[in-house]
Amino acid sequence: MAVIASACRGLDVPIFAVFGNHDHHAQRTAELAEVLGDAGVRVLDRQCASCEVDGLELGVVGTKGFVGGFPGSALPDFGEPLLRSVYAETSAEAEALARGLQEIVHCDVRIVLLHYAPVVDTLEGEPPGIHTYLGSERLATPIAENGADLVLHGHAHAGSFEGPHRRDPRLQRRRPREGPELLDLRARRQRCPPGRRGRGRARASGIASLSAWKVASPGSRSRP
Repeated sequence: MAVIASACRGLDVPIFAVFGNHDHHAQRTAELAEVLGDAGVRVLDRQCASCEVDGLELGVVGTKGFVGGFPGSALPDFGEPLLRSVYAETSAEAEALARGLQEIVHCDVRIVLLHYAPVVDTLEGEPPGIHTYLGSERLATPIAENGADLVLHGHAHAGSFEGPHRRDPRLQRRRPREGPELLDLRARRQRCPPGRRGRGRARASGIASLSAWKVASPGSRSRP
């Protein structure tokens, strides 16, 4: 983590992050957050934040997300207390997403950061038998209901880089000619008429897996 902090220190752009399962397994999240914070990285844990970028207000909602699966193989809210506690944890993560998106509804651009996947599309390439442990469709519900311009997640190292949000047809991904256009805030400002920013309208939502993107790089073979 010190290497990441060193790389981020001194950058003149806002940096946001969320923790994943390895960070929690080490039981050092407080220490890691302090190291990253000293380097100017804002770690979000069921939180949201906003900042100005190139004259636009950027809102970011960040949380880890959790497991639970997707249609055809999903954990129900039933059974032993341990299983129901897993379901409850995912519920708390989804509720945090909803609260955060409502708090940044006024922002020109809204981004969601997750570790676990909210859609099964970006898990294509991973063994179907482990999809339940890679994310939960229940994380997609608050995104569909409240809207987001871009959703980023990790965890699925052998998955696919991008996928549409299928729960709400208004949020289908419109594929840009080039990937970076999704993050071109100046282009976003040109497309958004004055006086219509931040009114909670339906947005085209793209969902991307950063872990799957990393796997395309030479030498990246790590698992979730």
